[in-house]
Amino acid sequence: MDKAMKDLSIIEHILAYCAEIEQTVTRFGDTLESFETDKIYRNAATMCILQIGELAGRLSPEFIAAHPDVPWRSIKGMRNIAHKKLVLGKLSEVYA
Repeated sequence: MDKAMKDLSIIEHILAYCAEIEQTVTRFGDTLESFETDKIYRNAATMCILQIGELAGRLSPEFIAAHPDVPWRSIKGMRNIAHKKLVLGKLSEVYA
């Protein structure tokens, strides 16, 4: 698979995970209380964030350079922040 096709596939997966987050929020509600008390909600949303960060890290340098308006570094970094905050039990910070 060439770089362009690989990047396209990665972006399609990222968009699918974004849609899953939206569906999760719609299903469980858009409140911190729901996020804190419902482990299934928390795991579903956080897993999508982790996957998005992992996938963003696999994009080619050429694709990233061609889309400088997207905060790729922040997207990749959110994966690490979400994981760390989840492990530390700082759920309100993951939710934000």
